[in-house]
Amino acid sequence: MKRIILFVLVAFMAVPMGFAQKKDKDFKLSDKDMANVLYVMGQMYPKGFTLDLNTMRQPEEGLMVSYKETQNSFSRKSIRNVLKHAHAHENIVGGWYDPDKGDYYFDSNKPFPEDSLAAALSFARENEQQIVYSNKFGISVKSNYEQKDLRIIYDCDMGSSTDDLFALMMLYRYMDMKRCTLLGVVVDRMNRANADAVDVMNNYYGYPNIPIGLEQFGVKAPRVFIPYHNMAYARNIEGEPIFKRTVGDDGEYMDGYKLYRKLLAQQPDKSVTVVSVGFVTCLSRLLQSGPDEFSPLSGVDLVQQKVNSIYLMGGVFGDSFEHDYNFTAAIEYSLKFFEMLPKDVDIVFSPGEVGDPLYYSAKQVIEDLSWTDTHPIKWIYEFLVEDKFQKMWDPLAVINAVEGDEAIYQISQRGWVTLTPTGETVFTPDPKGNARYQLPGDDEWSDKLLKYIRLMTIQH
Repeated sequence: MKRIILFVLVAFMAVPMGFAQKKDKDFKLSDKDMANVLYVMGQMYPKGFTLDLNTMRQPEEGLMVSYKETQNSFSRKSIRNVLKHAHAHENIVGGWYDPDKGDYYFDSNKPFPEDSLAAALSFARENEQQIVYSNKFGISVKSNYEQKDLRIIYDCDMGSSTDDLFALMMLYRYMDMKRCTLLGVVVDRMNRANADAVDVMNNYYGYPNIPIGLEQFGVKAPRVFIPYHNMAYARNIEGEPIFKRTVGDDGEYMDGYKLYRKLLAQQPDKSVTVVSVGFVTCLSRLLQSGPDEFSPLSGVDLVQQKVNSIYLMGGVFGDSFEHDYNFTAAIEYSLKFFEMLPKDVDIVFSPGEVGDPLYYSAKQVIEDLSWTDTHPIKWIYEFLVEDKFQKMWDPLAVINAVEGDEAIYQISQRGWVTLTPTGETVFTPDPKGNARYQLPGDDEWSDKLLKYIRLMTIQH
């Protein structure tokens, strides 16, 4: 009994106090005793833990990936082998509970810097591990995803709410991980400054040649929530531009719907995913377009032939009937979009209520971008953002498109969505329908999604 109590006390001391603080430098646990300590820690931390054997503390930062050599170590006896492997490598061990199998596993872990998610995910896949764990944010990132040829066109109303910026940032990070290809960006909010802002983002994140299209005949003078469109023209105290651009002041942007036609005509059939997080003006004009130099097909036929699915930030579902802002602001275009969209194109809505709880404060944004002094999003939050926080609506459509419908979200049953002339979205269940919508999650789910966005923000 005394021996068991000793092990429990040692385990408690290991986390909050740390053996490194002990004055007795000769004090050292044998691997046999340490195996018992780890076993007890498994009881103390039923959801999992990570322990640095050098400091006897739980790391507060870093991405953790288990080695293949120590997987399936869930017995007390197997912990000795985990320790042996850890001593020969980074001296990092961890434990985690698999609720599906009812087993508590112990592993030797390889640590990565918190800003090296792409490298950590690559190592995890090489070692046949299902997750990468972030100590900083306390979340697990799925690593055993299917490698797909995912081709995305991002359609946004850049230049108002900053969630468009974070959604675009996440697409760059997904490309870094080789999870998708961003074919082009369509800006459906008129004013070339909004397209120039995308040009800055393309350059900053290392994708300067991604084509940009700009709406020419869309919503006139829509509401501007955060006026950051002039970010592209920021200058330092010497009067020099802070951010690089590819198009430049004298360049021209292709009309948004024309860029759609050009990009779609170049892609294999049913290979394109559209992520639309703004107005649907360019999509509507695309559907109403006729044959041109890029394709002999009508807009409807081109979309039907090339587009597989649309992930659309918008709609209000559930018990209440409310007006959707994006649809209502461009109601004539929106009604045409719903009328003309081919019925065999799958569409998943990301309603505003799903993203409402995801508050990304300016303080958090600046903290997460502290790794650099010059960053377009950081510049906006330091000099232009007066709001204390921004709701992360738009990234949820991007995450859904890349991660898959069932990976993170709860999705409604299938049905059809119709839009009323006053901007209400009406859902009619039908197993043969082309439409579904995301369901709101609880507080824990919302917190996890926000932390995932933050983890992507700190990558560089």
